[in-house]
Amino acid sequence: PDAAPGDSAEYRVVLDVLRRSLARDPERFTRMSQELVGVTEETTTGVHRLYELARDGELLFPAINVNDSVTKSKFDNKYGIRHSLPDGLNRATDALIGGKVAFVAGYGDVGKGAAEALRGQGARVIVSEIDPICALQAAMDGFQVARLEDVIGQVDILITGTGNRNVVTVDHLLAMKHLAIVANVG
Repeated sequence: PDAAPGDSAEYRVVLDVLRRSLARDPERFTRMSQELVGVTEETTTGVHRLYELARDGELLFPAINVNDSVTKSKFDNKYGIRHSLPDGLNRATDALIGGKVAFVAGYGDVGKGAAEALRGQGARVIVSEIDPICALQAAMDGFQVARLEDVIGQVDILITGTGNRNVVTVDHLLAMKHLAIVANVG
């Protein structure tokens, strides 16, 4: 496919590499797909995309949904993020998390773990969630629940954990504090 106007530079590079590869050997990926025994997918978004491919008859080989196994969905998504998010932020920015205002978009398993990790590092955490039950869970867990538009000027660290596109817009980025940190974890 061609890149869309909002696609990232990294995605455009991937598409370019694939385009050049197909120009050199148009049958390469067809041959590879015939030799594959199967694949595994461990993200919620990826699993949804595989279901769409299967529904449309476009899945070329078996796919194993690892994401929905109890050990992945209930442990890695919620508890693994508690370690990986602070570690990733520290390695990438070397910024102190304590005392900052952190915003977590999404309060599924990944968002829950992210919010808990940031609070554990001393941040004041604000959560947004479109599902009213999950939003209520965030409030019951002691987090402020707000729309990003209403608090964007306060946010030092913005984390998305929804698996959806366009959660953060250019307008959001323009309204953020100077040197704010933006990261995607889901």
